[in-house]
Amino acid sequence: MIRSELINRLAALFPQFTTKDTELSVKAILEALSNTLVKGDRIEIRGFGSFGLNYRPPRTGRNPKTGEAVRVPAKAVPHFQAGKELRTKVDSGR
Repeated sequence: MIRSELINRLAALFPQFTTKDTELSVKAILEALSNTLVKGDRIEIRGFGSFGLNYRPPRTGRNPKTGEAVRVPAKAVPHFQAGKELRTKVDSGR
């Protein structure tokens, strides 16, 4: 599912809101989630899962074209861990 599909599905579920209102709501929710991760905080949505950051330390990588050693800096990468209810729902849907 992509963002526009989510907006259309929500607009269909809640006809009292315009598609533009639904679009603004989805944008605000995603922006809030992003800002929370940028601050380094964790997000937990009960029954769905949690979002957090994993730290990757600096390392030495290789340029695949030349084989030259390249320094790769440390970074934080977003990580999602599905909750128990979501895992159960997905597993039973097979």
